[in-house]
Amino acid sequence: MIAEVRSWIDAASRIVALTGAGISTDSGIPDFRGPRGVWTKDPLAEKLSNIHHYLADAEVRKASWQNRLHSSAWQAKPNPGHFALVDLERRGKLHALITQNIDELHQLAGNSPERVVEVHGTMRKFMCWGCGTRGPMQSVLERVRAGEEDPRCEDCGGILKSDTISFGQNLVPEVIDRAMRVAGEADLFLSVGTSLQVYPIAGAVDIARQAGAKIVILNAQPTPFDGVADAVLPGSISEVLPAICG
Repeated sequence: MIAEVRSWIDAASRIVALTGAGISTDSGIPDFRGPRGVWTKDPLAEKLSNIHHYLADAEVRKASWQNRLHSSAWQAKPNPGHFALVDLERRGKLHALITQNIDELHQLAGNSPERVVEVHGTMRKFMCWGCGTRGPMQSVLERVRAGEEDPRCEDCGGILKSDTISFGQNLVPEVIDRAMRVAGEADLFLSVGTSLQVYPIAGAVDIARQAGAKIVILNAQPTPFDGVADAVLPGSISEVLPAICG
């Protein structure tokens, strides 16, 4: 199957990849829903990701800032899976890269930022819930290191959070529209390391199928779309993805 998928990639000219937490696990960032996922091991961690709890409870915000400060993602480096998608771009085949991840490892690996569609935002920036100002996350984490437990916006005094989409927070319509548009322009759609359980973004698979794209799924656990995919490749993403993209 690997050889067949490689031939599809060689023949394709508008590949669209959708990536989820599974592509970053080999970089040391745990996923959410897998057997060793963040929420599987600690159900309370999901509460910290809920915007309603975050805005209402200073203790939740304090815990969230400590989580951000000590996140393994700050030390994480792109792995061969990320670099495989960079290779696709360099070959002129990667039309767009839709990601559910907030770690920016695709950009750090070398994918062009303008080609990456960040569905859930980025942990590397902060935003103010009050006035909407944004900036580098490390500037706020320095304040946390210095002793501020629940830092506030220096412009308006509003609540600060990471520039990510939390549970209960609306997705950005323009970002979702772009993701669906590029999915419909694909001639081959790679779903990599995502459970394909979260909508609306999981619907990108159907949009790509309806446009005639071949669907290739790489994920450790089964997904709801395995039955309609042209190929399903389990195994280590950092091994399988380079094997089909190289």
